Formats: sequence, C-alpha cells, structure tokens
Amino acid sequence: MNHSERLAAFVALGQRLTSLNSDELTALAARARNQNAWFDRSNVTAAVAGIAHLLAEAPLRHWAARYPTEPTTVRQVGVVMAGNIPMVGFHDLLCVLLSGHVLLAKLSADDTTLMTWLMEELVNIEPRFADFMKVLPRLNAADAFIATGSDNTARYFEFYFGQRPHLIRRNRTSVAVLTGQETSAELALLGPDIFQYYGLGCRNVSKLFVPESYDFVPLLDALHGFETILHHHKYNNNYDYNKSILLVNAVPHYDTGFLLLTRSAALVSPISVVHYTEYASEIDLVDQLTDVATQTQCVVSASGRFAGSVPFGKAQAPGVEEYADRVDTMEFLAQLT
Repeated sequence: MNHSERLAAFVALGQRLTSLNSDELTALAARARNQNAWFDRSNVTAAVAGIAHLLAEAPLRHWAARYPTEPTTVRQVGVVMAGNIPMVGFHDLLCVLLSGHVLLAKLSADDTTLMTWLMEELVNIEPRFADFMKVLPRLNAADAFIATGSDNTARYFEFYFGQRPHLIRRNRTSVAVLTGQETSAELALLGPDIFQYYGLGCRNVSKLFVPESYDFVPLLDALHGFETILHHHKYNNNYDYNKSILLVNAVPHYDTGFLLLTRSAALVSPISVVHYTEYASEIDLVDQLTDVATQTQCVVSASGRFAGSVPFGKAQAPGVEEYADRVDTMEFLAQLT
C-alpha cells in the first residue's frame, strides 16, 4: 500500500462510522458495556462521532500532507493503549498505520471489544491492513514504543522500553478558566467538558480556576440539565462515596445533587468531584496555569477567549492535529530509521 491508498482507507472508515445507524450503535454499545460498564451507549456514540470527526477528509488530508508519505524503513511500533474512554487508542493506530509502519497493539483489558471491532472495520475496507496490524499480549518484537498510562506505569514503561525509541505519556487532565462574566448559555456548554465519559478522560475538566469571591450559583444552575448522569450506577456510587468523605471530614463544598465542587490545590479530582482554585488577577491566573502546564491536557474558557484555550463544549472534540500531551506522534514516527 502506498500513502494515498492508506489515506483513502481511513477516509472511508470515517464515512463508515458516520453512516452507522441506531441499531448498529445500540448493538455495538451493548457488547462494549458487557466488558466495561462505563462504555454505555451515549459514551460509545460520542466516541464513534469523535473518531469520525478525526477522519473528516479535508482536515485529514491537510494534516497528513505535513509529514513524509513513506517511512525510510518500515518499523514495528508497539503501542500500549489506554482504556479509560472508548477507543482512546485510535489516534495512535491512525498515526502508525498512516505513516507506513506496522502496528503491534497491546489493547487495554477495558477496551478490547471496541478496538477489535474498529480494526476489523478498517480491514474490511482495506484488507491489506491485516498485514500491518497485530494484537499481541507482549511487545518484545517492537522496534519502537508508544505507551499511555498513569505516572506509575510510565516509570515501568521507561524501565522496559528505555533502550529503544519511545514516546511515553503520563497522567493529564483538563481545566476551565472562569471570569464570572459568562452567560448561562456559555456555562451550560461547560457541562459536556465535565460530564462526558463520566469524567474519565484526560480532556475532561477536573479543575476550575475562578476569580476571588466567585459566585457559583449561576454555574450550578446552568449545569442542572446534566443531573441524569446519576442514572449510571457506577457514577452514582462514586458520588455517594465522595459526598460522604467530604461530609465526614467537614470539608466545605457545593453539592448539586449529582456533582460536588470543593476548593483544592489538587489538579485531578475524583469522579463526580470538580476542584476549584481562586485567582487574584490575570497575572496570578497565568502563573497558576504555568505551574500545572506539564500536567494539563487542555484549557477551556467561554468561546475560547482565554489565550491558548478551546471553547467550552469542545474539550472532547480535538482535531486530528491535536496530540496527546502535545507531543507530535507523527514526527516521532517519521524520525524512526
């Protein structure tokens, strides 16, 4: 396969995902949820739409044109995939295959059903990809590695993969900047950034930066429409547990009945909890964001007004050119010799 043929296959995959009907999505989500209770229909539907968005033809071709069309030497690239949200390993799969290398995939135990289905769909479109994708329990044969995990597993990856070219990602989360001037409609758009995928993704907002003496009432009112999230038993259990911890320890907090907000310096919050920190001025805000930049996946603000941020509601809709941890995966692959 040449680059043009590989690219055409991914465009066709995007069209296939866009054309999935309701019955197909329901059946796919049922299979996924049997393996991972967090992967319900709404999350699977959102993930499928997100991948279709990545594979939109015009931006995909524009992005791909920035990189070499063929590798100097075809390498076997081992990819350790995460499983926190549905098919989160797809972007790495796309990068490895489009760059002309062979993918050796170690799937997450939490996301084998969907990733296997997605790979089968790609092979149905372009059968020659079957020779470029292997799902393996161990990646000993890999010439290079891409791995995504927690800070603890990153140390494990560095120990085992350190002698060969590697790209290792660690814990990241996302934050929101609020000014107190947002409209109720703008604040409502923050809801998906917090609640989509039940807060399990690195692009979920787990921390708010708010001005001193911020009035939380408009925000809490604007988020009221997301109360149905409690219908998921695992989220509900997390909410009940974290609420009890805050109450037992007499920690001041806001409680919407489905979301808990509490002041904390910590960047990452538990499921059903969002932390917040106050800032005294814009300079103070920039300083605080700079301090946590290496742990931050993205920053959101109303209409993307804060420099370097994306608009509320867009945290979970990255373009194909937006790389995890802001490390260019395609550039890493292009440098393999």
